Amino acid sequence: MSHIATTATAARALIAALIGASCALSAGSALAARKAPPPAPLADLSEEQIANAERVLTGPQQCEFKQTIKVESVPEKAGYFRIQHKGKKYLLVPEPTTTGAVRLEDKKAGVVWLQIANKSMLMNAKIGQRMVDECIHPTQQI
Repeated sequence: MSHIATTATAARALIAALIGASCALSAGSALAARKAPPPAPLADLSEEQIANAERVLTGPQQCEFKQTIKVESVPEKAGYFRIQHKGKKYLLVPEPTTTGAVRLEDKKAGVVWLQIANKSMLMNAKIGQRMVDECIHPTQQI
């Protein structure tokens, strides 16, 4: 076989391999895009939930053991809040209470943020245990 024929055969094989790899990558991208559906729209909240949301203290809060909690309102939907703690983010909504405390809950993650007059805390509702306590917003300082 001549050197030119061998080179041409090798070039055709290389082109076929590149085309196959390109098709596989395109198919993989299309599958990956289909696997992640858009997030469900956030549900509307009741008037009571919206009223409770107005009492939530937002911003960074210093907690026990030099931990920090960051509470932010969700700009896309009134009444919703994001809490960030130890690199995790939770999406919470206000829930009514009979005590006057502010209670935010992420039922999916099983966490509850409780805010009272002088402190706040993040609870793991699934096991009934505090994740972080003694969180103090600047307006809660005595």
